[in-house]
Amino acid sequence: MIKRLTLALGLCLMQSLALADINIVATTSSMGMLARTVGGAHVKVTELALPDRDAHTLQVRPSMMQSLRQANLVVSVGAELEQGWLPAAIDGAANPRIQPGGSGYFEAAAQVPLLDVRGAAGADRSQGDVHPMGNPHVQLDPVRMGDVAIALANRMGKLDSTNAPGYLAAAIAFKQATTQRMTRWQQATAGSPGVLLYHHDANYLLARFNIPSLGYIEPLPGIPPSASHILKLVQELRGRKGVILHTVYQGNAGIAQLASQLGWKEMALPLDPPANSTQDGWFALIDQWVAAVAQNKY
Repeated sequence: MIKRLTLALGLCLMQSLALADINIVATTSSMGMLARTVGGAHVKVTELALPDRDAHTLQVRPSMMQSLRQANLVVSVGAELEQGWLPAAIDGAANPRIQPGGSGYFEAAAQVPLLDVRGAAGADRSQGDVHPMGNPHVQLDPVRMGDVAIALANRMGKLDSTNAPGYLAAAIAFKQATTQRMTRWQQATAGSPGVLLYHHDANYLLARFNIPSLGYIEPLPGIPPSASHILKLVQELRGRKGVILHTVYQGNAGIAQLASQLGWKEMALPLDPPANSTQDGWFALIDQWVAAVAQNKY
């Protein structure tokens, strides 16, 4: 009898602990990193987009809807980055806990001021694949990511009040660790002659460290470069110093030609840390971008 009672109490304890945990679905590995860093052992995190995939253009899969069906919280980038697939996946999951506007739906971009805000009246398809609410790619800005972590901790605390102090303490520790690295990153990027990006996805990093933006290989966001646009860039930038940075999934059209004609280095970098990363993986990502910017100073 005593053994049965002990077993029953153990099962009840395990169930209560399981209920205290938050089942989180993150749209990208950067969002997954934040959820994992803030939540620690009290969260289970599933990431939908692999780091080498364009989070703009994912296809809805049954596995996505299954993960979302079991989630207590969705952590998305927001600012319509996932607009092409996340709403449909959430609808297919039929999970009332994670509907936009509710406590189970969190957008990182909604927690911080955004760059390149156009507003609905100032955006149309003639301007390319623009985001009227602002540039969603906040994951390369250390300061904004620290602020998002604090906001995420507060949201998780509402869903799991028992562990709320721990969530907030973890978020503050992440923000402090980020702040401690800022001086080194600023020193490394100081004096950079500038960066030519393929897309507007590293704008926050350039702005945070005062790195000159030398333009974009895309003539408009989401529009592949034409031969005339490549020629225009060569004419504008010839004789200057810089580096070309792009992601692993962005088309190579024009990149090699530009690099050759300008005599610049070009590098393919990830926008997000490896899947299932901790904060160390994200710090390494920022280090990688900073090193890429710093190597063209000389």
